[in-house]
Amino acid sequence: MAWRQHDVTSTAVARAADSASDEDVAAALDLAAARGLAATLFPIVILDVVAPGQWRGTLAPTDVDAWWQSYERYITHAATLAAAHRAAGLVVGSELGSTEHWRERWYHLISRVRRTFKGRLLYSANWDHWQEVSFWDRLDGLGVTGYFELTQRDDADVATLTTAWRAARRDLAAAAAARKLPLWLTEVGYVSRDGATRAPWDYLRGTAIDLEEQRRAFAALAAAWAGEPALAGLFVWEWSGAGGPADGGYTPRGKPAACELRAWFTARP
Repeated sequence: MAWRQHDVTSTAVARAADSASDEDVAAALDLAAARGLAATLFPIVILDVVAPGQWRGTLAPTDVDAWWQSYERYITHAATLAAAHRAAGLVVGSELGSTEHWRERWYHLISRVRRTFKGRLLYSANWDHWQEVSFWDRLDGLGVTGYFELTQRDDADVATLTTAWRAARRDLAAAAAARKLPLWLTEVGYVSRDGATRAPWDYLRGTAIDLEEQRRAFAALAAAWAGEPALAGLFVWEWSGAGGPADGGYTPRGKPAACELRAWFTARP
């Protein structure tokens, strides 16, 4: 679920022409529930215009109060949809780094959401900024994206990538235990291109398609996290897209990485 704003200084978040309709979101949640799946609704903010160094983690609205009122309307609307269509979880924000010290505002929003939605509430913090979140104690899990930089080599093997992931795992599991919260990896993904494990967050790299590097990345993820009791779940970014051997994007669809994920997910209790 994605609504948009013009740029980092904008004072409103709004549904856009390419935003999923409420009917489409409801239908997806209903289908998941009918199939016995525990769906999580994940609203995000997308910027139409960004300058170098800008993204949703650097929002700087010219009128903070106006922007926050707009954002609260967005998330409480999502909460109403999630409640009406049997979602198991709701993400109240994603990678909004410049707002994460607005503790009282987030407390207010989370309290409003809880009056409508009784399921699990998460926040998705950026992989390099999760320690800055001031409102973990109001949530039902420690949610962190998994775009950790694993190597400086394009040809790093699974063992090397696994070692790097285990270092991140130790820190995250310890933080979750200290807060007495389950841990969620709210986004984990790798484009199917050379260098994806150097900077997994970089979806604009124009390097050659490399399905094998994507496969090794997911194999390392599974090897590093298998059996970790702190990990309650993860979301793979992303399944949409054409997939197949000519696709250089994030989707594992029709690629060797899908086999790694299938093997791990089916092996988990």
